[in-house]
Amino acid sequence: MKADYDKKGAVILGVSFDSTDDNKKFAEKNHFNFPLICDTDRTIGTAYGANADPQKGAQRVGVVIDKDGKIKEWHERVDARAWPAEVVKTL
Repeated sequence: MKADYDKKGAVILGVSFDSTDDNKKFAEKNHFNFPLICDTDRTIGTAYGANADPQKGAQRVGVVIDKDGKIKEWHERVDARAWPAEVVKTL
């Protein structure tokens, strides 16, 4: 999948409220080949609407940001495993 993003000049990043160790295990288990950013203070998640209920874990949202930093798409609920392959088709 990374090659598909590279061809389009795009980058995929994941953001998680979990620790570095937890993110590493999660990425290995799910064969993620893209960076997974630790947002333990929930700053990024809150800014992008993934922290709707602070008592629960992160809401899985999908955001497409263009090269100028403008949000082009925002999806309220995404499947973290499937969404990257789906969204690359629309870039």
